[in-house]
Amino acid sequence: MNTVMPSPTLPGRYRAMALTRPGGAVLQPLERELALPGPGQVLLRVHMCGVCRTDLHVVDGDLPLAERPRVPGHEVVGTVVAAGAGSTRFAPGTRVGVPWLHDTCGTCRWCGSERENLCEQARFTGWTVDGGYAEYLSADERFCFALPPGYSDEQAAPLLCAGLIGWRALGMAGESRTLGLYGFGAAGHLVAQVALQQGRQVYAFTRPGDSAAQALARTLGVHWAGGSDEAPPTATDGALIFAPVGSLVPVALAHSEPGSTIVCAGIHMSDIPPMPYSLLWKERVVRSVANLTRADGESFFAWAAAHHIESTTERFALADANEALARLRDGRLTGAAVLDCRA
Repeated sequence: MNTVMPSPTLPGRYRAMALTRPGGAVLQPLERELALPGPGQVLLRVHMCGVCRTDLHVVDGDLPLAERPRVPGHEVVGTVVAAGAGSTRFAPGTRVGVPWLHDTCGTCRWCGSERENLCEQARFTGWTVDGGYAEYLSADERFCFALPPGYSDEQAAPLLCAGLIGWRALGMAGESRTLGLYGFGAAGHLVAQVALQQGRQVYAFTRPGDSAAQALARTLGVHWAGGSDEAPPTATDGALIFAPVGSLVPVALAHSEPGSTIVCAGIHMSDIPPMPYSLLWKERVVRSVANLTRADGESFFAWAAAHHIESTTERFALADANEALARLRDGRLTGAAVLDCRA
């Protein structure tokens, strides 16, 4: 392995938090040699990395790992400090974001039809390649995003998955005017702001009794907020399910109008229970969202540059990544957790 030699700006080694052994759902601190970026890659000094529910699925074994150690994290904001051969998109010093989709084959029928999110050879940041729970990260420059200047590093980090997947899911819901959001965490509180600015009516469904999430939803201007065990004021004509709870699918269907689309927006979900066909009848649709495309990112960040979105965040030091994950797992976060990878 070629490594970066120590210099006034680049150390020879760096810190990371990683899964190191099978069956271990606790991240361990590691110190690694800092490798040169490969062809087409950029090396980033990571500033912030959001903590996503998908990270939790990786840590808890819902998404199996092919190898260890593995550094999670795919909502990465950092500054380019070095570039590999042929890498010309981002000059040193440029702030960029690294999302879930690390790279794709570029040649299959999915990649050739603007559906690279379905590529069977795709690799994913923080799951099949190392992610951003670290001080440094190399990423494929083709799949990185320029970030709108109006967002701080901490504000921008959740946009790179919670925001992006919410944006794609919202597009899948079509022209729905009364939108139900099931799960009001990182993704829910961001997409609610998008939907409200588009003039939609938004109903926020939280864990039963989660007064903090309901208060946040009302602060953001939703038209109704309550537990997922409650009925909304009127039927919805679209719903996005961010909570990884399969039993919410029939709940969302029961509260929907004919012709509605129910979008399951997580990469992992518990089983959908048996339900009567009458809930699906009258041309209701249940569909999933898988990953994202670069086109999603370009359109979302263009929209975010013109319409401000406020990320509600709680900051943790890199060494406290396990605490951030534990709080997410237990539902003790309001908004999004973000790791400060400089602390």
